[in-house]
Amino acid sequence: MADVSGNGGVRIGDLTDVRAARPELVAGVAAARRRRDGAPGASGPLVIIVADQPARGAVGVGDDLTAMADRREFLERLCVALDRPGVSGVIGAPDVIEDLTLLGVLDGRLAIGSMNRGGLAGTAFETDDRFTAYDADAIAASRLDGGKVLLRVDDADPASARALEACAGAVSALARHRLMAVVEPFVAQRVDGRLRNMLTVEAMIRAVSIASGLGVTSAYTWLVVPVVPGMERVVTATTLPLLLFGGDSGDDPREALDGWRRAIRMPGVKGIVAGRTFLYPPDGDVRAAVDAAVEVL
Repeated sequence: MADVSGNGGVRIGDLTDVRAARPELVAGVAAARRRRDGAPGASGPLVIIVADQPARGAVGVGDDLTAMADRREFLERLCVALDRPGVSGVIGAPDVIEDLTLLGVLDGRLAIGSMNRGGLAGTAFETDDRFTAYDADAIAASRLDGGKVLLRVDDADPASARALEACAGAVSALARHRLMAVVEPFVAQRVDGRLRNMLTVEAMIRAVSIASGLGVTSAYTWLVVPVVPGMERVVTATTLPLLLFGGDSGDDPREALDGWRRAIRMPGVKGIVAGRTFLYPPDGDVRAAVDAAVEVL
């Protein structure tokens, strides 16, 4: 892919020089960013690209364990995805959001800051998902549109209680700023020493029910959930707006597309969140993969 920039923004190849010589430009460009008008769901269903995996040390896609390791290529793919008609915005940790802001590709898009990145993938402390990235005040100061938290409840791990408390605090703090709180909840457990999300209908109903009650208000809370068998029961477990997550396994994106098509018209579903498979599709065609996700709506 060629070196690209957005609407008059910095070029990808110049990002490091800009960061080294003019770090204050990050805040200046963020202050001037044109934000999307209205509430997040006011303009119809959302298509959001998720780009926060590297901050948890997860840079693999499928069998390629370092597919996302080249940051410039990663940003080029994000720029292509965000330029496609119908794409609403992106979820990312501060480094990615700031790069995209400097590139000028977030004007008119939702920019959602990922908050708890401390539960590094594959570690013994993964459930203890500390808030090591954005906090609500920084999201507001950066003029982002919301924050995203990941919540994994493992009944056998006391660290889940700390994660619950921290996620509830983030939801409350974002609401005080009247900013979107995106919660991705799971019931999880250790299998052969690794933390696994339970994707049964019963587990997802429990996760959605817990997440819906986080914080002092749920007025600004949205939930991100995968499509599971019996999805109708998951959707009816809450009145909060839902985003369907898929395409993060590294497999053929058609699996995610099929699940979205089955669930997108259920009451309460307000859009989709496209994972890393749509940035790194098997055939390499990011445009076609993202367009296929948009077409689901």
